[in-house]
Amino acid sequence: MDDAKPQMLTVGDGDAAREIAMIDTPGEAPGALWLGGFRSDMAGSKALALDDWSREKGRAVTRFDYSGHGVSGGDFDDGTISRWLEEAKAVFDACCKQPTVLVGSSMGGWIALLLNRLLRMAGESDRVAGLVLIAPAVDFTEELMWKTLSKEAQEQLVEKGFHLEPSDYSEEPYRFNKALIDDGRNHLLLGGTIETGCPVHILQGVEDTSVPWNHAVELMARLAEDDVVLTLIKDGDHRLSREEDIARLIAAVAEIA
Repeated sequence: MDDAKPQMLTVGDGDAAREIAMIDTPGEAPGALWLGGFRSDMAGSKALALDDWSREKGRAVTRFDYSGHGVSGGDFDDGTISRWLEEAKAVFDACCKQPTVLVGSSMGGWIALLLNRLLRMAGESDRVAGLVLIAPAVDFTEELMWKTLSKEAQEQLVEKGFHLEPSDYSEEPYRFNKALIDDGRNHLLLGGTIETGCPVHILQGVEDTSVPWNHAVELMARLAEDDVVLTLIKDGDHRLSREEDIARLIAAVAEIA
C-alpha cells in the first residue's frame, strides 16, 4: 500500500502554473527517478516496487505524477510532451542531487531519453547514471498514434482538434488532442542516432499490443554508440507488471546502480 504523503512542486508561471505531486526519499547514490506512462501514475505496481527496493537498499528514490495524472494538478487535455518534460526536469532538479538512474515506463521511456538529452546539452551528463526503459514508447505521438489512425480519423483530429480511441486499459476511450500530436513532432528521436552517454537497459514484451516489440528494436538500433541491453520477454505484455517482470526491472536497475 502507498501511504506516503506527496509533496507539491509548482511548475510553470501564470496561467501555465500547475502543482506537481512527488514523493522523494533521500538516500545513497545512485538514486532512481520513476517516469510513468501515458495516463499512469506513481502508485502503480512497478513504481512502488522500485520505491520499496530503493528504500530497502538505502538508495535515494523519487516518483511523481505528471500534470493531469494521479494526484497532480492541471488538466490532462492540456498535456503535451513539452509540458510533461518540463515537469520531469523540474522534479529532477528539485530532488535528484546525485547521479540517478532514470527509469521510464512506456511514455516515460521517451521522457527519460529527452530529459537525458537536456542534461547532456547543459553539460550535466554526470547526473545520469543510466537508463532503464520499460516498453519505451519513443515518438509514440507520431509512430503509434498519428500513423496508425485511418485517414478519416486523421481528418477528424485536424478538424475537431481531438480524436477518441478505444483503450485496452480503461472503459473510457483515450482522447488524443491535436496539440499533443503537433507538439510531439518537436521531440522526435527515431530519425537519427541517439546518444545517451550512459548504460541503457530496455525491457520489452513480445506480446505488447500498445508498443510493438520491433519498436524497441528500432530504438536499440538508434542507440548504436552506447552500452545497450535489450531484454525481449516472450510472453510479456505492455504492462510488464507480473512478479517475474518486476524482478527483471529491479535487476536491471541494480545492475546499472
